Amino acid sequence: MTAPNAFSIRPAQPSDVAHIHGMIVELAVFEKLEHLVVATEELLHEGLFGGRPAAEAIVGEENGEVVCFALFFHNFSTFLTKKGLYLEDLYVKQSHRGKGFGSQMLVKLAQIAVERKCGRFEWSVLDWNEPAIQFYKAMGAELLPDWRTCRVTGAALAQLAAPENAG
Repeated sequence: MTAPNAFSIRPAQPSDVAHIHGMIVELAVFEKLEHLVVATEELLHEGLFGGRPAAEAIVGEENGEVVCFALFFHNFSTFLTKKGLYLEDLYVKQSHRGKGFGSQMLVKLAQIAVERKCGRFEWSVLDWNEPAIQFYKAMGAELLPDWRTCRVTGAALAQLAAPENAG
C-alpha cells in the first residue's frame, strides 16, 4: 500500500512522453511563450529515446501520477575541461506546487551531476520570474549577472549557416 502523498523520482520512460509533452505546453503558457511551442509527442520521443538521444528526463510521481519533470543534457566547460549538466526545463504542475517537489528534483539532478563527475550544474531563469529566482537562490544557486544568453533560430540560423558566410 502506498503512503499518502508518496513522492518518487525516476528516469523518464517512453510511456511518459505524453505527460512530459503536456507539461511542456503548460510551462510555455505559464512563461507566456506558447506561441513558440512546435514540440510534438513524436519529436519529444525522438529527442529523448531515439537512436541518438539529445536529452534525458526525470519525472516525479505523487501516488503514481506524473506531476513534474526535468529535462537535461550534458554540455562541456573548456575552462574546467569537464562535462556539465544543463537543466533545460523543470516544471511542477500548479496543483502540486508547495510540496517540495521542485527542491527534490533539483537535489536529484545535483546528485546525477556529482555521480557523473560534472564540473557544473547550470540552468537559466526568466528575469521576471521572481518566485523562481528566489527559490533557486534558496537552493544555493548563483545568478550570473554578467552573462546573457545568445540564440540564433529559424531564418537567422539558416542565414548564418549559409555557405557564403563560411569564408
